[in-house]
Amino acid sequence: MLRGMRKASSNWLGKSVMVVMFSVLIVSFGIWGIADVFKGSGRTDVATVGDATISTDQFRNIYTDRLQQFGRQFGRPLTSEQARAFGLDRQVLQQVLAESALDQQTKKMSLGLSDQDIARAIADDPNFKGLDGKFDRARFDAIIRNFGYNEQKYIAEQRRVSLRRQITGTITTGLEPTKTQMEALVRFQNEQRSVQYLTLTAAQAGKIDPPSPEALAAYFDERKQLFRAPEYRKIAILTLTPDEMAKAITVSDDDAKKEYDQKREKYVTPEKRQVLQITFPSEDEAKAARAKMDSGTSFEDLAKQRDLKPADIDLGTVTKASLGDPAFADVAFALPLNGVSQPVKGALSTALLKVTKIEAGNTPTFESLSAKIKTELAQQRARDQLRDLHNKIEDERGGGANIAEAAKKLGLGAVTIEAVDRSGRAPDGQPVKGLPSGVDIVSQAFASNIGVENDSIQNNGGEIWYDVLGITPSRDRPLDEVKAQAEQRWMDDQVATRLRAKATEIVDKLNKGGKLDTEATAAGVKVQTAGPFKRDADVKGVPDRLVNAAFRTPKDGIGQTEGSGPSDQIVFRVTDIVVPAIDMSSEDAKKLKDNLIRAMTEEQVQQYVGKVESELGTKINPSAFAVATGAAASQ
Repeated sequence: MLRGMRKASSNWLGKSVMVVMFSVLIVSFGIWGIADVFKGSGRTDVATVGDATISTDQFRNIYTDRLQQFGRQFGRPLTSEQARAFGLDRQVLQQVLAESALDQQTKKMSLGLSDQDIARAIADDPNFKGLDGKFDRARFDAIIRNFGYNEQKYIAEQRRVSLRRQITGTITTGLEPTKTQMEALVRFQNEQRSVQYLTLTAAQAGKIDPPSPEALAAYFDERKQLFRAPEYRKIAILTLTPDEMAKAITVSDDDAKKEYDQKREKYVTPEKRQVLQITFPSEDEAKAARAKMDSGTSFEDLAKQRDLKPADIDLGTVTKASLGDPAFADVAFALPLNGVSQPVKGALSTALLKVTKIEAGNTPTFESLSAKIKTELAQQRARDQLRDLHNKIEDERGGGANIAEAAKKLGLGAVTIEAVDRSGRAPDGQPVKGLPSGVDIVSQAFASNIGVENDSIQNNGGEIWYDVLGITPSRDRPLDEVKAQAEQRWMDDQVATRLRAKATEIVDKLNKGGKLDTEATAAGVKVQTAGPFKRDADVKGVPDRLVNAAFRTPKDGIGQTEGSGPSDQIVFRVTDIVVPAIDMSSEDAKKLKDNLIRAMTEEQVQQYVGKVESELGTKINPSAFAVATGAAASQ
């Protein structure tokens, strides 16, 4: 990911390719783009857009949710420092400002959406459908709860999103990339290069004597900041999730059987049938058609005579409930396999029906579902317990107890981290154990302070509470405390300096006609080859820096770059460049075009939203923004 971002910053084509590669990220974080409007606003507000204000607490909650979503997407939590390094703090701010501006614009334009339209959109969302293809209320509740929503909050958010799309969809209709853009991107993405190279490691640096006390002291004095002890914080954390709480809950056979009997239909897999249908404007025409079939005309030939294609008569594999017209459903699910009905008069038309496939339904026994039902009931009871515990915990905190004290009083297992730095490491340099997964508690703790009652965090359907119990300030370490580290860093720097000089010397010789094989033999290393590879390739055994450098070097050109080790140096020659033929009808080109259209759509929306924000008036308070994202605590 880091390499892709580095490539993206090199030129406009790279940025375009990054847009293609990270289109999901772009859409997720809404990089609308705003002017540099950090001019200050209310003392406790992060920003104002027109008549709307975004408070520090409001933005902190949004920012935390976004980082958690991003962490789930990439399978590991993202610290606030990493988020700021990637620019995600500004991207989230830009999204929030853009959404606020569009919400005000929808009101100005008197756009609206009925409750029925919202309900229909949610019911049609495939994420909320069960195995039977229908809207599953329990699944809906579980999914939105996992993302920190209740029903009212989710519906309100979907209404706002739908109204924004009414505007953005209108202004982005018909966007198409030019042929020149497509050809440039296809070439950029598919060009391949091959290289020969040698790698210089510490073995080629020769013997390096340890530094004298004077040299080490001078080196340390110039780089004290590198050896400074970080700030540590003592944190109490309480994590409650329904899944973990459910493990301690026992559900009896009687309770599970009662649940099974009450909700038996929920567990039934209904019978499905593939149904063909030919409709007629009148009952008489349907009877005449059925008479033809009695005389030997097949159902399929009858359809052809009426200029109907197979797709026109195939209703698909359906359940009885989903067939629509009850009259048709009753007849279709009474027919034998390959049977054809008599004319059936429905609500809107008369039809002949044929069943070409039958998938039997299934009603699982209680015994086969007992374990699953007990798990579901235990989780439901755990959620009920969690709601009750939430209130009790907040009551204790309201009375002045920190989360460790509240947990002890309520018999819950809070975890106390004695000392952790911003990177999640203990004073011994090892990662701290006991931190909850999927959420960056450390960064949020460093944005808080002793005695601050922090809001709980929604995570995986549960809640996480944390409090800062103590702070050990950052301090300068004396040389005696870090002598071994300072000496090792001095040695590493000496190795790196020697290897850079040696690599530069080899490059000079090669540019004057020398041979890579000869220089490799003299250095005691072997010549290696790699390629052909594309610029975004992950080539096994080949450092990323070499791939990047190869695409900055012409054919037969010589170059040097850092290797995968801290001191390694690589000297290389580009042996071949393959410029791809352009096939605009290929699947890759079609996908690239789709992604480029999405990027163009983002840019069009960016310009529109920027104009709306400018008209409304947008101001940002940099101090409040730093507090909300944790940047203030790191400064």
